[in-house]
Amino acid sequence: MAYPMNDDKPSDKRVKKQLTPKRREQSRREFMRTSLLTVGVLGVSLLGYIPILQGSSMRLRPPGAVKQPNDEQAFFSSCIKCGQCVQVCPVEAIKLADMPDGFGIGIPFINARQQACDFSCDGLQCVLACPTGALTHSLDYPADTRMGFARLAHPKTCLAVQGKGFKGPARGADFTGLLRYAEVDRWKPIPVANHPYDLALCNLCVRQCPIEIRIAQCAAMPEEDQQQVARVAQQVGNECPPKHAISMETVDYADGIRRMKPVVQDGCVGCGVCEMICPVEQAAIVVDLDKNADTLGG
Repeated sequence: MAYPMNDDKPSDKRVKKQLTPKRREQSRREFMRTSLLTVGVLGVSLLGYIPILQGSSMRLRPPGAVKQPNDEQAFFSSCIKCGQCVQVCPVEAIKLADMPDGFGIGIPFINARQQACDFSCDGLQCVLACPTGALTHSLDYPADTRMGFARLAHPKTCLAVQGKGFKGPARGADFTGLLRYAEVDRWKPIPVANHPYDLALCNLCVRQCPIEIRIAQCAAMPEEDQQQVARVAQQVGNECPPKHAISMETVDYADGIRRMKPVVQDGCVGCGVCEMICPVEQAAIVVDLDKNADTLGG
């Protein structure tokens, strides 16, 4: 049965409601606000890309990173962010950049003040684990790496310069950093908080420097072993004994008082242990990322 069409039936199409001038102005302001917010968020996120475009050194990188002091483009392009270097680091010094780093997400770095590289692995496991050569496979010994160069940035706060000693855990009982102490365990790093010191004159930056520790180990070898290792080092790397990295030296100050202070030497590799172990806040000694022993003529 057919039903007659009802021409008076209202259409399903909705009638577009006309906006009042006040409402139109409010909508325009909301659009502008949203647009500005979007541009702002995009601009902030792109800030993480600027260091990559510039190739500038923003963070301490793992040993053997294929970079120049002010140019990291080769490192950024060769690193595939796989995290293999993170997994093998015995002191968990290597971290991967997170969201605040923008486009640098996943790039490995080291925060020396929190946890430095103390070469606990001996064999540079991070270099061996890197599948792309972003950490160059031509690096054989810790003393041949060039991560940065230490500097006594705040000599007035240095305990040695003040003629003071140090007693207790280097960074306090709550510090979570690790170091390997040969007299405790040759292979296993332990918390710095579990290894208190009692020093008449603070020399922690020299005492815990991995390069200076290696020099002491070389000196303790039998003479025939020293000669054999020295020949190998001359051929393939600065293994034993390496150049001195830091020393305590006597300095005459303007006030007429003779004091001891740490002096960074050509053999510094920028591992950051001195910055990590320094017991004062802020650290008296820091690692400069835009310098290394080679660029300084070491």
